[in-house]
Amino acid sequence: MSVGGLTFPKAIDVAAAAAELVADLMVRPWGTVSPSVYETGRLVSLAPWLVGHAERVRFLLDGQRPDGRWGGPDGYALVPTLSATEALLCALSRGDPDRETLSRAAGRGLDWLLGWPPRGAAPLFPDMPAIELIVPALVELVNAHLDTLADRDVPHLAGRPRLRLPPGMNDHTLAAVRSRVGSGAELPQKLMHALETAGPAAHGAPGVQPTSIGTVGASPAATAAWLGGRALPDPGTAARQHLEAVARRYGGPVPVGLPITVFERGWVLSWLARAGIPFEVPPEMLADLRAAIQPVGTPAGAGLPPDADTTSVALYALALLGMPYEPDSLWAFRTDTHFCTWQGEEGSSVSVNAHVLDALGQYAAVRPEAAERYRSDMDAIGAWLRERQRPEGWWDDRWHASPYYATVSCALALDAFGGAGCASSVRRAVRWVLETQRADGSWGRWGGTREETAYAMQLLLLTGEDGLVAEAAARGYDYLLGAGEADDPPLWHDKDLYLPGAVVRAAILAALHLAQSSRLVVGRQRQL
Repeated sequence: MSVGGLTFPKAIDVAAAAAELVADLMVRPWGTVSPSVYETGRLVSLAPWLVGHAERVRFLLDGQRPDGRWGGPDGYALVPTLSATEALLCALSRGDPDRETLSRAAGRGLDWLLGWPPRGAAPLFPDMPAIELIVPALVELVNAHLDTLADRDVPHLAGRPRLRLPPGMNDHTLAAVRSRVGSGAELPQKLMHALETAGPAAHGAPGVQPTSIGTVGASPAATAAWLGGRALPDPGTAARQHLEAVARRYGGPVPVGLPITVFERGWVLSWLARAGIPFEVPPEMLADLRAAIQPVGTPAGAGLPPDADTTSVALYALALLGMPYEPDSLWAFRTDTHFCTWQGEEGSSVSVNAHVLDALGQYAAVRPEAAERYRSDMDAIGAWLRERQRPEGWWDDRWHASPYYATVSCALALDAFGGAGCASSVRRAVRWVLETQRADGSWGRWGGTREETAYAMQLLLLTGEDGLVAEAAARGYDYLLGAGEADDPPLWHDKDLYLPGAVVRAAILAALHLAQSSRLVVGRQRQL
């Protein structure tokens, strides 16, 4: 029996699995993240000298879908398909081997891009980081390759029209970013994560300095862009050593962001602790988590800007685990109406504000003498979240593709710390979860998944009481018991969708423990 990549006996010893998971966090301190089509495509183009180049090309070829795209539905295919297609065209331009295979796959990718969005349909742009930079940058590169290859009689590419920017997009912001990078001015830290969009100006840009571990913006693509692709970088360069370490760890393909140390530890520990799973945390992990929180907050990992999401979840985990830390660092993200993910954010996030409510509320719960100081902010967050709940009872969010993630984040925070006025919002969320369960007992946006089922079960088991809730949670438990070993789909938002494996495993373990701890599954457990 496999759940979230962990193998269990039929009895499913969740405590033992949680201990194994926490121990693994220490073994892999950079984090566990799925490989990314977008990021891998950028390295095929930018760093053909890097170890694992052939494996990266093969990863792209193997990941193409029958209709020619890469990535998911509802607009999530645009960025990875552009990146993979551009990478294959770049490999053709360079003269990489297996010209027939490369050109056929690139041609199919172009066919999909030229037909997107379908005639009469409005383009859907998921709220992904830097999408307004990435799409015009890649369209420009694809068209340049088509111009270069036009006279080479490349099979499957003859007579291809050039790509146009999708309706509603332009290159104005990209031009401004490239101008700033080229000027040598210091860059906002959040821009480092997508430095590759700056083109040749990114190579050795004086306004960019890699971190002590060699990464630029916690992004392999940004790091490769800063190193430049025209010549093999000095093997002693920290940035090259970092890229080689990431590529070797993944066997060629690379994730969209690494390291994610603080993000991963905060989410894993808080999922496990809130569910009441008994486990021990290595004292050095708690010390590192506390030390990561600076007056301006903490980033998800080295190379990224501090953000309210990682800061609040780290604070929440510390308070749950008996090491409460004054949440003053969150004031750096407070605006007149809500808490921003980082200063200068375009848009807002309900899950970030739910996590801020968790952090303030849990600190106030273990430090009741300080509760009055945070009450007004907690009330304001609660009201802000309630205003953004959909009439059907769910929330959606800019950091995750699934409404179940946003809904469990908001409903649990409101239930625990939102006050009496939030009860109706929580009931609506429970009702929506009950109404959207699938016939096989799972939950999911596009299809049933273990991750989304775990979120739905947590919401039901931590907030619901009636018989309908009990039966739905029991059916969800049965689904998790019978789930196969196929990988969970990437649902988290970055430049591409990604899967933080340890975080998802912790969410699944939390749901299993809550079900086992209730009276819902005692009979089922004995029958196994």
